[in-house]
Amino acid sequence: MRKISISPITRLEGHGKIEIFLNDAGDVSRAYLQVPEMRGFEKFCEGRPAEEMARITPRICGVCPSAHHLASAKALDDLYDVEPTLTAKLIRELLYSAFMFEDHILHFFFLGGPDFIVGPQADKSARNILGVIDKVGLEAGKKVIDIRKKCRNIISTLGGKVIHPVCGIPGGVSKKVTPEMQEEFKQTAKEAVEFGRFALSAFDDIVLKNPAYLELVTGDTYRHETYYMGLVDENKKVNFYDGTIRVVTPTGEEFANFAARDYAKHIAEHTEPWTYPKFPYLRNVGWNGFKDGADSGIYSVSPLARLNASAGMATPLAQAEHDRLFDTVGGKPCGLTLVYHWARLVEALYAAERLLELAEHRELTSPDIRNRNLNLKKEGWGVVEAPRGTLFHHYESDDEGLITGANLIVATQNNMGRINLSVDKAARMLIKNGEVNDGLLNMVEMAFRAYDPCMACATHALPGPLPLEVNIYDSNRNLQRSLRQ
Repeated sequence: MRKISISPITRLEGHGKIEIFLNDAGDVSRAYLQVPEMRGFEKFCEGRPAEEMARITPRICGVCPSAHHLASAKALDDLYDVEPTLTAKLIRELLYSAFMFEDHILHFFFLGGPDFIVGPQADKSARNILGVIDKVGLEAGKKVIDIRKKCRNIISTLGGKVIHPVCGIPGGVSKKVTPEMQEEFKQTAKEAVEFGRFALSAFDDIVLKNPAYLELVTGDTYRHETYYMGLVDENKKVNFYDGTIRVVTPTGEEFANFAARDYAKHIAEHTEPWTYPKFPYLRNVGWNGFKDGADSGIYSVSPLARLNASAGMATPLAQAEHDRLFDTVGGKPCGLTLVYHWARLVEALYAAERLLELAEHRELTSPDIRNRNLNLKKEGWGVVEAPRGTLFHHYESDDEGLITGANLIVATQNNMGRINLSVDKAARMLIKNGEVNDGLLNMVEMAFRAYDPCMACATHALPGPLPLEVNIYDSNRNLQRSLRQ
């Protein structure tokens, strides 16, 4: 049996590799996404004062620290049984909307976009941001950099730091918004809305109007039928910061709708011996292996999953783009993995519109930024929608407020089962008779890249059974012994 390794995989956060095994005919018998790194954030949070969690957990990742920070702040609100003030919620969500917008733009133009803007089988030296700028033009490239800079300025102004914000505290935030800040935020939000529309127009021109790309996006190579999960508001519209977790079946019927505190009633975690991330699945369906369909407990989170799990978008421009997306792909839910890129841009427009709504809110500059009525109850839950999907934080503490247990289920973990389905299917569809080249292997990578995976987040867990294997070779590289835990 022949093995092909893509190591390291590229244009993602963290480290990973794809192992592809070919049979004697040169066709794929199995392909795996393997993550060889492991980090122990949950374990070394134990013993720390609970209020430090919102400053510790953002260190899991330098790409999505705002997601961990606010999920943690919400879990601390619950742990201390305190409801943040209206202004505190507005400030938190405003910061978060700026983060979601700039992160989605980062992924499309820097990480996922080169596969379309430059080309899936273009020379690998050109599949990067410089290749994108060469295609879209220098002025468009400057727009990408400028709007991200302005949105990141909102995060650093309110959060204290753009990479690891520190503003969220139990019951509120640590910094108020001045009228001068509010005016600056309004202007940035207006520019973000215009850029969001520009990005969708660029996607329309580059991808949807290109018959070869459209066939690739809507073809069977990147298609799956799984459950879908996302945070929704009281009207079942997409919400990044607050709401309940809604799950729909592969055919779109509501399967569950629950609060963050009930996540363990609905989600369980499976492990495999060949990788460190766990594989969450729907407890009420069960783990039935890596397969599609209603009898598989595998589900998806992330942009398209959020749109699938919702009744639509809560802002008008994003709702119009939501409708156009589903009209184009043949209805809802949509199981086309590469459509995640399109959904990501729809969400970026929603984030910009929501940013403007929040920036214009009359209570944003109120000095009432924290409810200090704290009452430690020793267990708390928080959830937000990270750019990559649903993110759960769950803390337990002792009577002194020291953490005794922490469980984090992050977006890439939630997606890990479906990501492996996607990598395996793409490899099987694309590699035939042992014929491979760099372009085909990049198209296999496109199967995971659409999820915008964050491997550092996905491999945080330490407690419980770990898939650990040690191979011992002699000086001639002959395998002598394998040890497995």
